[in-house]
Amino acid sequence: MNQDKYCVRDISLAETGRKNISFSIKEMPVLTKIKQRFEREKPLKGIRVGMALHITTETAYLVETLIAGGALVSICSCNPLSTQDNSAAYLAKIGVSVFGYKGESKGEYYEFIERVISFKPQITVDDGCDLVTMLHEKHPELLDGVWGGTEETTTGVRRLKAMHRAGKLRYPVIAVNDNFTKHMFDNYYGTGQSAIDGIIRASNVLIAGKKVVVVGYGDCGKGVAARARGLGAIVIVTEVSPKRALQAAMDGHLVMPLMEAAKIGDIFITVTGNKNVVPFEAIRLMKDSAILANAGHFDNEIDVAALERNATEKEEIRPYFKRYRINGKDVYLCGEGRLVNLVCGEGHPSSVLDLSFAGQALAVGYLVKNRGKLNVGVIKLPKEIDDEIARLKLESMGIRIDTLTKEQIAYLNNWKEGT
Repeated sequence: MNQDKYCVRDISLAETGRKNISFSIKEMPVLTKIKQRFEREKPLKGIRVGMALHITTETAYLVETLIAGGALVSICSCNPLSTQDNSAAYLAKIGVSVFGYKGESKGEYYEFIERVISFKPQITVDDGCDLVTMLHEKHPELLDGVWGGTEETTTGVRRLKAMHRAGKLRYPVIAVNDNFTKHMFDNYYGTGQSAIDGIIRASNVLIAGKKVVVVGYGDCGKGVAARARGLGAIVIVTEVSPKRALQAAMDGHLVMPLMEAAKIGDIFITVTGNKNVVPFEAIRLMKDSAILANAGHFDNEIDVAALERNATEKEEIRPYFKRYRINGKDVYLCGEGRLVNLVCGEGHPSSVLDLSFAGQALAVGYLVKNRGKLNVGVIKLPKEIDDEIARLKLESMGIRIDTLTKEQIAYLNNWKEGT
């Protein structure tokens, strides 16, 4: 498994990875157009890009796109259980420095990040901010060589903003998650479908008729709630934000405190980006056969440690589906409390990640083009680039839209014309 240039589960899985990636590419026309342009223009020629992302078929195609643009790439996993081993093997087979396999230990996880850092990246592409954090905390001597970075997910953007407020962030990072074409589609449609898919794959439970408790009603929570209701669930939302709670109520969901929902829920899905949002006190109240799943980035949204300490019995009854005996009742945990959509499923559909990774590829190009011109901090990709991603996606779907006339543009920019 261990070699100087890569560390993957089994290099012989590369051919399976190639086949899976070839299918994903069919669903990623926007990234394909960007890859074709990168091949012609080579905007990333000789640039070292260090990446910490979920190593999946779609990520592999993003890596190929960056390489097509001339980049040199080193990549590790951003979660110990999210790597698709055949995708990692494929990347290793084509010569990419790739470090990750499903089931790696926490120690290996951080060792793999160190391997990417030793590559001395000029651009970082992160998901969750662990790569950026380790680079700043343990290798500050390398920061002067970093031109900029990108961040994929809500949790990572939150951490980056906290770093910047504390005066610790040393280079500009584009919050790709803040692209409309990312958070509106990846978070809402992607997490909505893939989280439910992961729970079904883990448990084979019927969603229809179940009381599904969605903990958190941000973009991801809204998507999960919508997909659960679409499958016939009775959706209960728990929130700390009065505005989001009000929106959940207006969307037709039941809204109540977690401790009340704990007594009646059948399936609990956390999507908050915060820790211990389902504490052990709530788990103790749950009825027999309740199912717990997390769709947030880190594995601390459900108090799994307390669950492990207090269970009188525990056993894995299906892959990544574990039974815990608590107070004479059984509760079931999906994916060890980690990202259920990637641990128990295959993550977001390729068509959704086409938008997200188009944003990543163009963000890397934007950082290279604007080296030295961007302020240190968390920044957004220009609106015209975000709009271009949406336009390309519509074009690939055969959808045409209207355009504003000169008169309409002038009206929208005029303050004098009224009643």
